[in-house]
Amino acid sequence: MIEPLRMAFEVNGPAEHAFNLWTQRTSSWWPVSHTVTAEPGLQVVFEGRPGGRIFERTPSGREVDWGQVTVWEPPRRLCYLWHIRADRADATEVEIRFHDRGVGCTRVEIEHRGWERLGTRGASWRKTNQAGWNGVLPFFVAICSRLAFDRSTR
Repeated sequence: MIEPLRMAFEVNGPAEHAFNLWTQRTSSWWPVSHTVTAEPGLQVVFEGRPGGRIFERTPSGREVDWGQVTVWEPPRRLCYLWHIRADRADATEVEIRFHDRGVGCTRVEIEHRGWERLGTRGASWRKTNQAGWNGVLPFFVAICSRLAFDRSTR
């Protein structure tokens, strides 16, 4: 078994705020450099239901699948199959939990698992995805802080 990737961190704002930013306003923080097309102005879309698609849509309307929602429990839990830049048969699993900590703070816990289904490629794909998470998560933390601050100054 290949060890799952596990990440945990805190963001400003309640769990509902963090969940909505992750799933409904992804395009506002997800770096274009971490997409398939890398086209400026693209949208990242989560279809909010089990079986819903996760995909990028370019300004010209081209859609590129990234994954599929398997669990949709706003604002506490989200799970999906993840196959960006890979065949759907090689999808790994992502589970994200949002825990309200009170006082305008949420703990986010991410587990990315299922590497063994990739066979000999599993360990290297895990390492690639760890670098991807390291490149994406700081943007999520920053927008949570910025928007929580914006709300508190109104």
